[in-house]
Amino acid sequence: MNLKELKELINLMNENDLSELEIEREGAKIRIKKSLSGKFEAVSEEPGARRVVETIRPDVSSGAAKTEAAPDKKLVAINAPMVGTFYRSPSPETKPYVEIGQQIEVDQTVCIIEAMKLMNEIKSEIKGKIMEVIAESAAPVEYGQALFMVEPA
Repeated sequence: MNLKELKELINLMNENDLSELEIEREGAKIRIKKSLSGKFEAVSEEPGARRVVETIRPDVSSGAAKTEAAPDKKLVAINAPMVGTFYRSPSPETKPYVEIGQQIEVDQTVCIIEAMKLMNEIKSEIKGKIMEVIAESAAPVEYGQALFMVEPA
């Protein structure tokens, strides 16, 4: 899906006051979510390709949308593998597992999700640099929800 089609979908969402839209076409899937701050997050998945997430904010003056991510730097999301409560650190008194700007390795613990009174360590499946922490500590998360945005190494 190209940027023009993405802009058209965002305009459609704005016109119809939608907060989320998911489309699947020829095996490729794209999901666009609108946050409370007015930013859009577009998640695209194509067969055999890595999951790509871009943050988009509508340009208020022209009604068009512009991407905030640099075209040569694609961010990859670390998503919640389950429903539960997200925690950035093992306890309230300790430092978070990861911080923005920190390099992470494959199989490094990045957070905990509590589900049914069990604390599940969530490990990174990619190597890279944490660019954004999306979920709030002690907040509920849904399956597949983006928790962190990582710039792959």
